Amino acid sequence: MSTLFDNLDLFTTGFKNTIILFLVSGLFALILGTIVGAMRVSPVPALRAFGTLYVNVVRNTPLTLVLFFFALGYPKLGLPEIDFMTAATIGLSLYTATYVAEVLRSGINTVPVGQAEAARAIGLPFTQTLTLVILPQAFRSVLPPLFSVLIALLKNTTVAAGFSVAEAGAIRANLSERGYPAMEGLLWVALFFVILVLILAQLQRYFEKKWKVAR
Repeated sequence: MSTLFDNLDLFTTGFKNTIILFLVSGLFALILGTIVGAMRVSPVPALRAFGTLYVNVVRNTPLTLVLFFFALGYPKLGLPEIDFMTAATIGLSLYTATYVAEVLRSGINTVPVGQAEAARAIGLPFTQTLTLVILPQAFRSVLPPLFSVLIALLKNTTVAAGFSVAEAGAIRANLSERGYPAMEGLLWVALFFVILVLILAQLQRYFEKKWKVAR
């Protein structure tokens, strides 16, 4: 217990940054993933090709390499400077969006074709058919895998510790520098991550129940 209470500043800062990183990256990943998922089922060949290329390239690139690019490669491009936290947020968002896109695409494929045909029959263009008819049903059908992606994102935030981001993954190294047992610190970090994952699981059950009734 002393390791926790003597280093509350480390744990507070680390998990505060972890939660910020998760929330911001998750929001942008959901937005970008929805756009890319829509591209993957678009009737426009160029959009489908771009969506497929983006998913295949980024998803098959290790997250560490994606973050390495923003930490080491981005500053050499002459673009506006960004701090490590922003770089990690962008990298995690771009990487996680590929998984969101694929999950959402699978949800779109579960919507009966007749629904889209009926929407087109009453004159709705593809954009309105997608946003008003298909996506609401697709999101309901993919809640469990979508939350699994978000849980993976939460755990992936620890990778940012290797790129000078002061989040939960960096607590162990800081405890070692202060002379505290690293193993005890890791156990506390693991416990807090379990609590965060349980909160996400509870949110998943809440939305499943809410949207199931709404049907």
